[in-house]
Amino acid sequence: MRKKSLQIQQLDDKIRIFASLQKVVPPPTGWLEAVRTAIGMSMQQMGNRLSITRQGVQDMEKREKDGSITLKSLRDAARALDMQLLYGFVPNDGSLEALIERKAKELATQIVLRTSNTMKLEDQENSKKRIRKAIEERAAIIKNDMPKILWD
Repeated sequence: MRKKSLQIQQLDDKIRIFASLQKVVPPPTGWLEAVRTAIGMSMQQMGNRLSITRQGVQDMEKREKDGSITLKSLRDAARALDMQLLYGFVPNDGSLEALIERKAKELATQIVLRTSNTMKLEDQENSKKRIRKAIEERAAIIKNDMPKILWD
């Protein structure tokens, strides 16, 4: 588990850099067209740099705008603009650690409540405090073991 923990920590450090970029809203025209026009590059010039036609550039800009462009095309376009493409993933929870924590708690809650309901039917109900403690304990075990079912 030590190796997995180190891996998560290293990825979290890299991801944290992207977190501030979540607030960046792409231009309505898409990045390609916005940058190309801002620097005064024509579609023909861009096409020449990419070895495609003016229409090819227009299609590329349209695909970027509607979200169907490939990463390879974006990398090529970035190179043609003397730029580089950066991309990454940012967990909704803020970090991989927080994502795993949430998923472990959800799974633990599911497991503990299922057991608790069975016990309740047998008239052996646990207190809410004991159930909360059991969820915390189970979540810690799940987080440590990181079973594949965590992502089901």
